[in-house]
Parts: sequence; C-alpha cells; structure tokens
Amino acid sequence: LDASQTGEDSVNKSKNETHERILFSEKFACPVSGFTIPEIEPRLFSFNNPFGACPTCDGLGSQRAIDGNLIVPDENISLRDGAVSPWAKSTSPYYAQTLEALGKAYGFKLGDKFKDLSEEAKEAILHGTGEREITFQYDDGLRSYKTTKTFEGVIPNLERRWKETESAWMREEIERFMSATPCPACKGYRLKPESLAVKIAGRHIGEVTELSIRKADQWFTDLPASLNDKQNEIAVRVLKEIRERLRFLNDVGLDYLTLSRNSGTLSGGESQRIRLASQIGSGLTGVLYVLDEPSIGLHQRDNARLLDTLKHLRDIGNTVIVVEHDEDAILHADYVVDMGPAAGIHGGEIIAQGTPQQVMANPNSITGKYLSGALEVATPGVRREAKKNRGLKIVGARGNNLKNVTAEIPLGTFTAVTGVSGGGKSTFLIETLFKAASRRIMGSREHPADHDRIEGLEFLDKVIDIDQSPIGRTPRSNPATYTGAFTPIRDWFAGLPEAKARGYQPGRFSFNVKGGRCEACQGDGVIKIEMHFLPDVYVTCDVCHGKRYNRETLDVVFKGKSIADVLDMTVEEGVDFFAAVPGVRDKLDTLKQVGLGYIHIGQQATTLSGGEAQRIKLAKELSRKATGKTLYILDEPTTGLHFHDVAKLLEVLHELVDQGNTVVVIEHNLEVIKTADWVLDLGPEGGDGGGELVASGTPEAIVREKRSYTGQFLKELLERRPGGKREAAE
Repeated sequence: LDASQTGEDSVNKSKNETHERILFSEKFACPVSGFTIPEIEPRLFSFNNPFGACPTCDGLGSQRAIDGNLIVPDENISLRDGAVSPWAKSTSPYYAQTLEALGKAYGFKLGDKFKDLSEEAKEAILHGTGEREITFQYDDGLRSYKTTKTFEGVIPNLERRWKETESAWMREEIERFMSATPCPACKGYRLKPESLAVKIAGRHIGEVTELSIRKADQWFTDLPASLNDKQNEIAVRVLKEIRERLRFLNDVGLDYLTLSRNSGTLSGGESQRIRLASQIGSGLTGVLYVLDEPSIGLHQRDNARLLDTLKHLRDIGNTVIVVEHDEDAILHADYVVDMGPAAGIHGGEIIAQGTPQQVMANPNSITGKYLSGALEVATPGVRREAKKNRGLKIVGARGNNLKNVTAEIPLGTFTAVTGVSGGGKSTFLIETLFKAASRRIMGSREHPADHDRIEGLEFLDKVIDIDQSPIGRTPRSNPATYTGAFTPIRDWFAGLPEAKARGYQPGRFSFNVKGGRCEACQGDGVIKIEMHFLPDVYVTCDVCHGKRYNRETLDVVFKGKSIADVLDMTVEEGVDFFAAVPGVRDKLDTLKQVGLGYIHIGQQATTLSGGEAQRIKLAKELSRKATGKTLYILDEPTTGLHFHDVAKLLEVLHELVDQGNTVVVIEHNLEVIKTADWVLDLGPEGGDGGGELVASGTPEAIVREKRSYTGQFLKELLERRPGGKREAAE
C-alpha cells in the first residue's frame, strides 16, 4: 500500500471495529448444528470402507424387515381360512381367539375376507391397536380367563421375537416373512450422510451412480459447463478417464444398466461384457483374448456393436478367440474352426477350418450347412390360433422399468417375449407373471412385481419356470437322480437274482445312504480337499476309484454291467442298454429328446453348463404325465446351443404345446422367434427407454411395426427363401 493510504485505513478500521466474536473450525464443522465432515478423501465415498459406509446398514443399502405383503399374501382369503399367514398353520386356539376379540372391537368376523375389512381393522391386526385397550377372552381347554390390554400387532410381534430369540429355527421361520427394504438412514445410497453432503453440480455421488450408463455419459459430458475455469482445470483428466470407461460400456451394449446395479443381479453375458469393457479400456496389445459366448443375452441390434468391439481389439494388435454359435459372429470371423461332428463321445474332432466360405463349402460340416442355408429351422406354414376366451391377460405391470404394461398371452400357444437387452422382458415374465401365477396356483411365497391383476389363471393347474440354475451343487447330484431315472434303475438291480440271493434292497444301490456305498468318500466318488485361500479341490477316491460303491455292491451285474458302469454310461448308451425296461428307458429317452444323449447318466451336476441344466429340467417335465393345462416359462433356452440343437429343442417345446400346454420363452434367437405363434415385443430401448409393449401378434404382425427392432431383423429372416445363401462378412 502507498504510505499515505496506510494512516487513513487505520483510522477507518478503528471506527468500524465491533468486537464481535466469530467462531471458525479446523474440522469442517458447522458451529450451529454441530455437523462435522472428515477430511475429504476417496475412501469417504466407498460403501465397502467403514470410513464411508452408512453405519445403519453397514453399506448394504437395505435392511431385512417384516413384509406386510408376505404376512397377508392373498387378501381374498378369510381370516378363518388363514389370511394371516404366520398364524395360518398353528393348532393353538390363541390366535383365533385374539382375532375374535379384535373383531368385536373393530366390527368384523372371522369369515370376512381380509380385503373387506376396514383400513382401521387391517392396521390394528398388522401394526397393533396403539394405546387403545381391547378385552380378550381366552380358553385353552384347561382354564378360561379375560384380560384387557393393547394389542401389539402381528408385524411388531414378529420383529420383537426375531430380535429376542436365540433359536436359529425360530429366526429362520420368521425370516420367511421378511424382505429387503431400502435403509431408512441412507435411503439405499449405502453411504453415510457426510459422504452424501458433498455435491457436484447439485448431485451427490449416490444420485450420479443411480443414472444409467447412457445418462451418466451425457451428464459427465455436460458437466464442464457447470464448473468454473479453475474447477475444469482440476477435473479435465478425471473426466476424460470416466467418459472413456462409460463409452466402452456403451459400445458393448450395456448402456441401459445403472452404475449402482448390484452385480448379483447381472446375467452371465452382462458380467462378461463388463469384463470385456475393462479390457478395451486397458489399451493393451499383443494379448490373446478367449471369450465364451459373449453374445449371450444380446439382441441382434446390439450384436453388431459387440462385434465392432471385438474387431477393435483385433485391429489394435490382439488375437481374439471366441466360442460362439451366433451366425453373425461366425460370418464376421477371419478364421473358423468347426468341432464335431456331434456331441460328447461322438465329437472331439476338427471337421472343418478356414474362412467362413471354406467352412460353408465343406460337406461334412453341419455348421457350414446351416450357415449356407442348406439346412435351417423351418418356418411353420400355419400358426396356432388362440382359443376363444382362453388367454392370460397381465394388466398394469409396473415393476422396475415397466410403464403400466397390459398384454395378453394366448393359452395353448408357443409365445416368445422379445426386445433389446434391458427392455423389461424378465421383469414382465418372471418377476410379474410367474411369481403372481405360482403364488395363486401353487401357493408359493413369491412376491410379484407391482401390477393390477392377472386374468385367466383359472385355466391353468400348474406353472413352471425352467431356468438355468444348477440342478445341484454337490457331486452327488446328477441327471439320473434329478429326472427320477435312478429310482427304477435301483429297483431293477435290486430285483436281479444275485441281489435277491444276497437280500439286497433298493437302498443298497443308493450312494446317498450307508450300506452299499463306499464309505471312504461316502458315495461321492471324489474326496473334497479344503484349500486355504483357494477354492476346494475334488480328487478321485483312492478306495473305490470313483465308482462310489463298495466291492459287494459292484458284484451284482446286469448284462455284465454293475450299477457304477450304468452311471458311467452316456444317456444314448443307457437307452439301448435298458431297451427292455420301459421304466428306465422312457426317462432316459426324454433326455435324449432334448439333445442330451451325450451326457453321462451319473455325471456330476457341478460339471454341467447352465444350458444343459435347463434342458435336464425340461426333460424331467417331459417325463411327467401331461395335464394340458400347464404354463411353462423358459428364459433364453437356446443359450449355448448350436443351430442343430435349437431345431431339436424347438421340436420338444412345440410337442408340449401340441399337448395343450402353454410355452412362453424369453428369446433373442430369431430362429426361435420365427416359429412362435405369438410374440410380445418389449422396448423399444433398454432401461429408462424401455418398458413399453412395442408390438404384439404373430411374427408377421411384429414385422409391420416400424418401432420394433425385433421386427426389423425378423423381416429379413422371414423373407429369406429356404436354401438361400448367406454371405460371409467382408
């Protein structure tokens, strides 16, 4: 400052001084409320770190609480018939007498349906009477007494007992009526309030991660406009890294996923493509990438984006090897190796190799014949028509991204639910229709997604979801035990002369109980070795050498084969071996029908793929006596299937429909969609851009809907003439 100004400023300062105390904080604390925030560092924004995780839910974002919808699963049932589910199976008169007393106070009877009760009465039963005292009359057969007190309520009672009980059985029993609800403290964001107090452009980290990848990409692109020059200079490199990673996820067709999506809810194909996106981002060269069916769960529209991504990996100097059945992927490949000629023991050879054109020209290649059009899945000349006044109508489905969808599924038909990934297919079919139908028809405790109602369930007597979950998680589970073929096999061996002479019962030939099994491995055929810091290892039992049975049991033979030899046979061999034993042959024949003739009868469930497990479940249903009133639901049954296997599977599914049943599949495979009698196309996009019924009707009707991506690709297939040549990509 200029010297002349200094004296003048001192005079002004003394005039303006007010002697007011101003409190400052070194710890980012608010002097008014006392709210403090620790030093801002990355771990503050991690729900996996105690430093940032919500203390109420420990970073899970949800808490298990008693669910009123599970307490009263069906409001059309009367109180006497068990509307209050936790009290329904009790033989004690206490619960009925409690409800009678509440009925006198709130004006209802035990014969009334729960939906007809007043809101005040429902509230009293579920959440208690508050401060209002009720007079209860109890008679347990030995004594009778009256008491006047408040009623705790079914839900508070279960919550209290769950917290206080030391019985694991009781806790497990109460947990049947609990479901996950968003944490009341963090509202599902998983982070502590201090973390959520930090905002950029008006949004905290929880709100940003709730955006879909497509919307997040747009938000981060627009963000620099909301920042000043200094902030932009700090953020420029961070934003570049974020946008690049989001672009990779977009490129592999995952733009509909939210950033905060729980990994446990991702499909196998989605998980694989997320790992693929991370590899693209690494920018490595000279790497050998091996992918196992990356096109799983992808619509044809997104398939092209995936193929462009794989080509990019190749073009920057990597080698990409893909195990694939997808036609487009094979036609875009530089080099194809065709294995076969069939599956299992009939395969294991290289049938053809070279460019796609060379494989198509090879007469020994079944793959080549399907690629060239010499073989194909036939399009039905006539489609089944829906029976008049017999159909399922799902009204007002609103789960996840569904936008109040109302759709009809004709009964007695083969229906395909189609649309791009994330369009709402699984929410509509599995979360809404299957869970609601199994709850009403089968009495399950499944809680369906939000919807108004489902009409037409009275025409069904059974609903079955045939998914790709394992048929068992231990070496003891196998196709024979799962399909029920093992019981007649054991009975047959127990009926042999040698077995009768020794007094062997069917249980002797079971590897699940003591008697005939090898006790060294307890019938597993393998011994589990627990490894520290590594997955458990299974080694072949050195006593029975994997045969599962002791020497005495193996002495009983049929046509020179012991029970262990039978379990080691392929299904195909088993059908021939038991040709004269209908009880065994018929069950094995259903496995052969669904294209599983190559698997071993006693093959460990842990070695089966998801597609194989799904077809074993399908075979089990086929072996049961058909009622003609069953709804079968399958989620992408063609996963892992070759063109030839798809044709076999379709024969089986259409046979189920011919018996009067209804089959509904979620599917991207156009060969399946073109054979459907009815199609529901959801979308038009994934995530927030989806959840609408784009079109419904026959495949020909879907083709005419301009908004339908499925229709665009289906049109080309339906117009393709039988035997027409396909061209390999340039």
